[in-house]
Amino acid sequence: MRLISKFFLIVLVLAAAGAGALWWWTTQPLALAAEKVEISVPPGASLRTAARKAVEGGVRAPSDLLYAYFRLASDPAQPIKPGEYEVTRGMTPRALLEKLEQGDRIVLAITLVEGWNFRQVREALAKADHLKPETRDMTPADIMQALGKPGLHPEGRFFPDTYHYAKNSSDLAVLRQSMQLMDARLTAAWEARSNGLPLKSPEEALILASIVEKETGKAADRPEIAGVFINRLKIGMRLQTDPTVIYGLGEKFDGNLRRSDLTTDTPWNTYTRAGLPPTPIAMPGRASLMAAVQPAATSSLYFVARGDGSSHFSRSLDEHNRAVNKFQRGGN
Repeated sequence: MRLISKFFLIVLVLAAAGAGALWWWTTQPLALAAEKVEISVPPGASLRTAARKAVEGGVRAPSDLLYAYFRLASDPAQPIKPGEYEVTRGMTPRALLEKLEQGDRIVLAITLVEGWNFRQVREALAKADHLKPETRDMTPADIMQALGKPGLHPEGRFFPDTYHYAKNSSDLAVLRQSMQLMDARLTAAWEARSNGLPLKSPEEALILASIVEKETGKAADRPEIAGVFINRLKIGMRLQTDPTVIYGLGEKFDGNLRRSDLTTDTPWNTYTRAGLPPTPIAMPGRASLMAAVQPAATSSLYFVARGDGSSHFSRSLDEHNRAVNKFQRGGN
């Protein structure tokens, strides 16, 4: 009987020692194959698979030991999340498990720039690091269908901002996030619109905002530029804005806008057609959205670039022609 008691005592001591050793190990920095290593946890991975993937990625620890710790310490209500993770020097097994449970994945960023068109957005997505090119072989119509907006033209539907994404995310997910943000920004702008605007819908506000975005060289000029276009719309005067002509030319535009281009009719040529073009021509930022719905109270009908990024505004055609002669042709 005494021998059996001693045996159980030894077992308890060894178990306690083992538990103590495991606890001590969980507080020590993991050995790594490099200063930082990356591990990839597939969807639906078990704790054993996660431990094996960690070792395969460069964590120098026995896979069974890592799994044993994960199994003992993991929270059943907070399963590990799939994705790409970075493990750096000094990280302990405990910190690694917390990272997996919290989904603290490798995060990258892409910036969509104000004034870009949809073609430029797609080019940026294609060049982004570790972004799955799910839309690569899709047409613009296919993309809008996948985003739940069938039949909607994609131009101007995405908000220019910096977007963060987990490594190996889909480019379609980034587009969806950007589209939803534009929807929210446009809704907020439309609800804050001034009274008496000749704009019938948020869609028209978006189109005008895209023109303001492309016409603005100096941020402070946005509201007055919008005011000029609002004034023209009110009196039925054609907008006659070069960026819409350039957009209508598409890839034919070689960087030099010719007089003949101004008379070449396209749906977007606001020299040959009255009113707003049928779609936005670029991605407007928040400032341009707000300028379109809260334009400056101005009597100006014309503006011309000064050459320093700012614009000169005129009330009459004669005044405008003198400004063009001064700022564009070097006259007095």
